[in-house]
Amino acid sequence: MEDENEREKGRKKVPVDGKRNFLITSALPYVNNVPHLGNIIGSVLSADVFARYCRLRGYNVLYICGTDEYGTATETKAMEDNCSPQQICDKYHKIHKEVYNWFNISFDEFGRTSTPQQTEVCQSIFKKLMENNWLSENTMQQLYCEKCERFLADRLVEGICPTLDCNYDSARGDQCEKCGKLLNPTELKDPRCKICKSNPQIRDTEHLFLELPMLKEKLEEYINNMSIVGCWSQNAIQATYAWLKEGLRSRCITRDLKWGVPVPLEKYKNKVFYVWFDAPIGYISITACYTSEWEKWWKNPENVELYQFMGKDNVPFHTVMFPSTLIGTGENWTLMKSISGTEYLNYEAGKFSKSKGVGVFGNDVKDTKIPPEVWRYYLLTNRPEVSDTLFTWVDLQAKLNTELLNNLGNFINRVLSFIAKAPGLGYGSVIPDAPAAESHYLTKELATKISAYLEQYIEAMEKVKLKQGLKIGMSISSEGNGYLQESQFWKLYKEDQASCSVVMRTSVGLVFLLSCLLEPFMPSFCLEVLKQLNLPPEKRLSLCDENGDLERARKPWELMPAGHKIGTPEPLFNELRDEDVEFFREKFSGSQADRIVKAEAEAKKMTEKLKETKISDGNEKKQKSSKCESEVQRKKSCESKASISRLDIRVGLIKEVRKHPDADSLYVKEVDVGEVATRTVVSGLVKHVPREEMLNQKVCVLCNLKPATMRGVKSQAMVLTASDESGTKVELVEAPNSASVGERVTFPGFEGQPDHVLNPKKKIWETLKSDLHTDTQLFAFYKDVPFTTSAGVCKVNSISNGVIS
Repeated sequence: MEDENEREKGRKKVPVDGKRNFLITSALPYVNNVPHLGNIIGSVLSADVFARYCRLRGYNVLYICGTDEYGTATETKAMEDNCSPQQICDKYHKIHKEVYNWFNISFDEFGRTSTPQQTEVCQSIFKKLMENNWLSENTMQQLYCEKCERFLADRLVEGICPTLDCNYDSARGDQCEKCGKLLNPTELKDPRCKICKSNPQIRDTEHLFLELPMLKEKLEEYINNMSIVGCWSQNAIQATYAWLKEGLRSRCITRDLKWGVPVPLEKYKNKVFYVWFDAPIGYISITACYTSEWEKWWKNPENVELYQFMGKDNVPFHTVMFPSTLIGTGENWTLMKSISGTEYLNYEAGKFSKSKGVGVFGNDVKDTKIPPEVWRYYLLTNRPEVSDTLFTWVDLQAKLNTELLNNLGNFINRVLSFIAKAPGLGYGSVIPDAPAAESHYLTKELATKISAYLEQYIEAMEKVKLKQGLKIGMSISSEGNGYLQESQFWKLYKEDQASCSVVMRTSVGLVFLLSCLLEPFMPSFCLEVLKQLNLPPEKRLSLCDENGDLERARKPWELMPAGHKIGTPEPLFNELRDEDVEFFREKFSGSQADRIVKAEAEAKKMTEKLKETKISDGNEKKQKSSKCESEVQRKKSCESKASISRLDIRVGLIKEVRKHPDADSLYVKEVDVGEVATRTVVSGLVKHVPREEMLNQKVCVLCNLKPATMRGVKSQAMVLTASDESGTKVELVEAPNSASVGERVTFPGFEGQPDHVLNPKKKIWETLKSDLHTDTQLFAFYKDVPFTTSAGVCKVNSISNGVIS
């Protein structure tokens, strides 16, 4: 598509005259934690689906997001972690970016708000508001902690929610997480300082306010018009009019903090802007980081349509606060046309919570080995568009096994596998001609249905009804399965070759069409389908009105040319078993903190068990035996030769992973094992472990094997892996996150220094590795002794009773 080609060439996109230009944003995630699945579906994933759809339609798209880095949440997290706010921002910006990359989120720019551009744009907007007299100065009462000697920002205060029938005892000073009510800290009952837990006192402090009541007329005119034109989601309309009904109040836009955009007035030099004043401006500043021509996007309402995605709790700040701020400047800003707000995605029996660490988080999903397309599909079918929805592992299993495996995957595999069969049984991988397709009754009937589905799909997606769009796409797959079944193509092949050719060419056209319609939802799945069709990504079908693809899609037998040779069909999805579901439910139960405590308890239990266990290393006391002394000595000598202590296994950090230049099945990794330079390691893990799952992973590395050259690249160590009984599933043996890079992995009870280099003729490694394995709790063992580091025991993700090599 043109959109992606421009990105690849490094050109910065600007609005194009005569085209629809979409500026798409997703709510800027805070950098105080890892995003959970509720955050992902609520903003970035939903926006990504719409951005990908718009690109398929040939629209000009700019998708902007980034981390929201200023404010109390960051300061609080920095205090908890005993580091600076900037360090927290750097750490979590990287984590967020990695999570979204894994989910295949197609940002044009993923930036951050702690930039000079943010300060410049934010202060410029503020000065315009000052010039236009939309700001006022007021003395307000704020909680002051005498023990900490500071005014407490909203999120540094906790207490009992004052809302009738709520009384939540851990409500934050800005908002109650339980009932959603926006609060001022002084409204809380029994307030306490989050830092020292003491009760703060009320003191006077001066702040700046945005006079929303004075902007009400202009704001209401905008809302009344755009909520209809832009088809705002129902919850966004309700939340916005609830604010208007309550009556607009002056809103404080400054805070007594140090980490934020400074207020450019001498009187307020020790204050910064409130996060909900400066955070939405982050969309603009991130665009300014992307291109110096940012005003062509943000000051161009005649040619640019702004679509914004977020969770429902963020809606009023985008429909009331942000538009009021821009309107107040008097400049010609691009105001939001459409907003899509989601309800909450709940987890099993409770609510996802970043602050409490409850739920499945973005970095957790990689550990499950369930592919990104499955996670995307499940979250989107469960998208909480009109009411809260529930994530459960059982439901994930049902949707994967029933809808993806048995419906979609089954249809595509049946079609391609039959075409791939040898002549006499199939078509030798060559798509047959079908000259009589339009007169074939079943095919004409199918085409009528597909045409109707296409219209419904486009209507749903244009109105940002993403869940409905996905459902329609999957309905086409169901129609394809029904078409195959009703045609009985396996009989037609023997009895009516012409009709069978019509059915198969039409069906492979449907496969191609599905790879287009489902691309916004499952991009990596669609790339795999194109590969099996033997088509490069740039040859995918588009839905652009101008090039005729949309009209051609109404006749699926015309979508793939006769005589085209397809690739090799392979299963597209794997079944999720009952035992996997139980394992994941147990693994991700409780909070993140609970899981850490549980893991530490398991490691401690293992250590205690070791203290009670007598370890044999060939040095045990001589036992009475009828065998002669020479036999005992011979055995001791053999055991000593093959002692596990002779292996130099260290904690390594994988710094770089790339494909081998001359072997598609091999990775070349650069691994830090605590030496001056990294070690190059060549391994055959391409089919088993995705590159992104290895980067920055702490692993167990065998460092004293003799270097070996593999297809022209010298491998200087071995990264240890575990495999299941069949050898089809392979995982890295991982060291604890807090283990030191380069430290030796030890085996309590086995003392001694490792060999400098293992002698290949002695077969030490070959002898010892037969006793390396994982147990039912996923710990790595030599016989009955765990792989041990200063930070705990080494583990694998899911392979129990596996073989380590």
